[in-house]
Amino acid sequence: MSDILDRIIATKREEVAAREAVTPVSQLRARAADVEPPRGFARALETKANNREQAVIAEIKKASPSKGVIRKDFRPTDIARSYADHGATCLSVLTDEQYFQGSDQYLVDVRAAVDLPVIRKDFTVDEYQVEESRALGADCILLIAAALNIMRLTVLTQAARGLGMDVLIEVHNKTELDAALTFNPSLIGINNRNLKTFETSLKTTFDLLEHIPSNITVVTESGISTADHVRQMNERDVFCFLVGEAFMRADSPGQELENLFR
Repeated sequence: MSDILDRIIATKREEVAAREAVTPVSQLRARAADVEPPRGFARALETKANNREQAVIAEIKKASPSKGVIRKDFRPTDIARSYADHGATCLSVLTDEQYFQGSDQYLVDVRAAVDLPVIRKDFTVDEYQVEESRALGADCILLIAAALNIMRLTVLTQAARGLGMDVLIEVHNKTELDAALTFNPSLIGINNRNLKTFETSLKTTFDLLEHIPSNITVVTESGISTADHVRQMNERDVFCFLVGEAFMRADSPGQELENLFR
């Protein structure tokens, strides 16, 4: 996965250069001026977590580099409405085209279809993408600590906050967590998937929890597929979940969400 991540990041840098040559930042800012203000992604999660209620970021994802196409019958707005009708707190939309068969338009369409806050799930490496995310209507962006050095994390976090967006910093180990904590984050995402082996283990979240201050909302990501997994997290005061593949493979993604978190 580390090799795949390296390839994705290299591709992203090429994409950014090509996009900026076509659409300068000034145009993105003009578009952003007409977009509804951010909906409060972090606030929505924090409110539920503080009340010890399940807060689910339901993901809209067609494919992945490791699994290929996950959902052939892929209608983003229908999926978004299904999630909203069955209790999702926020939505995550994959916009990477080359590796996840995503699209910027999916985010635009989904945000217009429902009232929930939406995170742009992509591989953000440049300030241009932050501006682009706000112009698309994103309420939050993902920053992957494994893909960014401390300087890049600093610049991108400040850029997002300056535009009113929230930031979910994703970590996989203690080193990445220590870097993320320097930004006084409101959200930390812990990815339970090992980036080298692709194996998932909830122990990743359990091990890192003790190092995270209680005022930070923790989102556990990957590997949540049973009621027992949810219970184990709740017992450790984790109430925020990002789940995608388990829902995407179900006939009704929203109903699967409700079944898992009822």
